[in-house]
This record gives sequence, C-alpha cells and structure tokens, in this order.
Amino acid sequence: MIRLFFLLFFIFGLGAETKVFVLGSGTPNPDPERGGSSYLIMVNKTPYLIDFGAGVVRNFAGLTSEWGGNLEIDTTSIEHAFLTHMHSDHTLGLSDLIITPWIMGKTESLKLHGPKELDLMAKNIIDAYAFDINYRINGTQPQNSTGYKYDFFEIYDGYVYQNEEIRLEAFKNSHGDLEKSFGFVVTTSDLKIVFSGDTAPSEKLIKKSKGADILIHEVFSEAGFLKKTPDWQIYHAAHHTSPEQLGSIANKIKPKKLVLSHILYWGATESQIKTEVAKYYDGDIEVATDLLRIH
Repeated sequence: MIRLFFLLFFIFGLGAETKVFVLGSGTPNPDPERGGSSYLIMVNKTPYLIDFGAGVVRNFAGLTSEWGGNLEIDTTSIEHAFLTHMHSDHTLGLSDLIITPWIMGKTESLKLHGPKELDLMAKNIIDAYAFDINYRINGTQPQNSTGYKYDFFEIYDGYVYQNEEIRLEAFKNSHGDLEKSFGFVVTTSDLKIVFSGDTAPSEKLIKKSKGADILIHEVFSEAGFLKKTPDWQIYHAAHHTSPEQLGSIANKIKPKKLVLSHILYWGATESQIKTEVAKYYDGDIEVATDLLRIH
C-alpha cells in the first residue's frame, strides 16, 4: 500500500516543496563557526536528519520559529535520524538528540538508522544519563517516560527507508578502510538529493547520483593538502576528495547544484575553496555554512 501511494506521490506531485538545510558544515576541527556534520530535509512538516554532529539540536532550533527561524516546528518533532558512519564528528550530538527533545516534551521514540554500532552507542548514552532521566521522571518535574527512547534500524549497502513522503537509499562509499561508511540518495516528489558522506572518489556514488538535483559532497583544500606531511597526505587521499577529483565527479553527474561541505580548509577561505573546485567544474557551486538553506 505504501509503495502504491509513493508511486502516486511522484506521478501526480502530491507532496509539498522539499526544503534542504545545512545544520552543521564542520569537520573534526573545532571551528566555532561550524557545527558537526548534520543536514535537515523537511517534507511537509516532517524533519529528517542526516548525521548529528556537535550542536545539531541547537542549530535545528535556530531554524524554528520559536528561536527566530521560519520553520513552524520545534525540536519535539524530530523523529528520524540517519547516520552515514560512526566517526565522532558525525555522532557527537547524539546525546543531545536523545535527551533534549524529550526534555522539551517529546513523547515519541527517536528512529535511529545507522551502522549496528550506533545501537550500542545510543544504549550507552541512555545508561550514562540514567541519573538525570530517572530524576526527571520520578522527581517533581512533570516528565513523560517515553520520549528519550529510540528504535534502531541497521543500515547496510542497499538499505532503503521509504514512506509516503521520502525514499532514502544507502550505498557504500570509499572512506579509506572503514567498511561501514555510506552515502545517501534521498528522493522526494520534487528533488533528488545525494549526500556523499565522508569519502574519497566513489564510482558507486557517481552511478547512484545520475539525475541529482543537489549533490552535497565533501572536499579538502588543494593548497592545504600540498603542505601536509607525506603520512597525512596518504591518509587524506584515501579518505577524502580533492577539488580536482570532485570536479571530475561533478562533470560526470552534472547536478543542478553542487554543495561543498565537510570542507577541510587548512587555512583556506570559502572563496578559495570554491575557486579551487571551479577550476575543474563550471556548474553551480555553493559553499556550505551552518543554517544555510540549500533549497
């Protein structure tokens, strides 16, 4: 039944406009201007999170009308969160994601989609906050006993989540030796969005991205890379993507918009990074910043 409705959804354009935001554009480097890696897809009034780095809940709140933004939702509406891989700059906001919306009145469980190690991480976080959770439930604070809980769904190469609003497919990317590292293809009634995740050039990404409206892809500074020691050059070449490589990827995919995010700046500016990529790709390029609306 859901598949039939989803087909009609695409054929007749029954869905509202999809909105796409950058919540956190940063890397492991503690840039005070950039939260940990995270993105928001809004379909109707339903938010879908991609990754949840440090600051994810506060940056999400910054988009809501309660805190000066334009979205008529609040943090209690967060239901689905999808994780590309287990590196800390993509997961440090998980405790905030589990606890804070519940404190604000969330009653439904969080739906966590990610590698199986994410399940253990979430369980350990709840154990670590047991004192706080129990005090809020059993003390004088009028707090529910359900909103901090979660349901877990393991992601693998080819994993698909689908409902009447959205279809998300995970594909294995090329993040060094990390086996459980994925990119996502997200399709709604009006957009095809590809999230590269952390990755070196990936043939599977190119294949999955054909026809993409938006490609959100990581990149590192070309000038900064040349200043790295040989051991760090070996590491970054295996785990990440250079401007020249990204230009080649984008020329094969030809997205309507290429968004540079999770950028290893290494002293470069936003304009310098954009210029480095534009040497190899002449399409529409946008540099991600926190709270940027992409579409």
